[in-house]
Amino acid sequence: MTQTTPSAGEAAATPRVVLVTGGNRGIGRTIAEQMIATGHRIAVTSRSGDAPEGALAVAADVTDAESLDQAFTTVEAELGAVEVVVANAGITADNLLMRMTDDEFSSVIDTNLGGAYRTARRAITNMIRAKFGRIVLISSVSGLYGVAGQSNYSSSKAGLVGLARSITREVGSRGITANVVAPGFVRTDMTDELPEKQQKEYLQQIPAKRFAEPDEVAQVVRWIASDEAAYISGAVIPVDGGLGMGH
Repeated sequence: MTQTTPSAGEAAATPRVVLVTGGNRGIGRTIAEQMIATGHRIAVTSRSGDAPEGALAVAADVTDAESLDQAFTTVEAELGAVEVVVANAGITADNLLMRMTDDEFSSVIDTNLGGAYRTARRAITNMIRAKFGRIVLISSVSGLYGVAGQSNYSSSKAGLVGLARSITREVGSRGITANVVAPGFVRTDMTDELPEKQQKEYLQQIPAKRFAEPDEVAQVVRWIASDEAAYISGAVIPVDGGLGMGH
C-alpha cells in the first residue's frame, strides 16, 4: 500500500499514542500507516489481531466493553496512555427496510455507533487528566446523504455526528477535540472488483469523477488529530469529491 512521506513540518509533530480500531485493513490500515510514518506510536485493534508493520496489534471486539478495556490496558502498558483515538471499526448488513431483520439493524448500530461510543468512553478519562485528546470518528457520506438499502449503516454513521458534538460540549474546555471524517467512495479491493458498469454509475454521481485514494482519507485524519487542529471540534469533514455537498 502506498504511503505518503510527511513533510518536514509534519515529521516534527509531537509524537502521540494513537489507537485505531479496525486498523487491520482498508482505510483503517492506511490511517495507521500514515500515523506510523509521522512518528506516532500506534496500536491497532481488530478481531483478528492483525496490524500493519510498526504497529502494536491488539485483538478486541468493539461491541464488548470488557474486550475493549483489556485492549486499552495492553496499549497503556506497552505504549502509554492513549492520546488519539480513531474509531474506524465498522460493518455493513445491507437490506431494504421492509426486509431488514432486527439483528441486521442492531448489529450494525452496535458495532459502528456503539463501538465508537465504547472506545471514546474508555479513552476519555486519561484524556481529561492529560488535558489533551483527539477523538476522530470515521463516518461515511452514507450517514449524511442517505443510501437506499442502508438504513442501518446510514443511521449508525449519522449518529457519530451527534456523538462527536456531545463529546465536544462535555470536554471541549479540557484540550480535547472530537471530529467526524466522512469518506465517500474510496478505491479499495472491494471497489476495484465492482463490475465496470456499476463503477461508471458511481463515478457519474461524484463531481470529481474518481474514487478517493485511501491515503487521501488518512491524510485528513492525520491532520485533524494533530496539534495544528486544536481549535476544530464537533466538525464534519467530508472526503467525498463533492458527492455529499452540504448534507
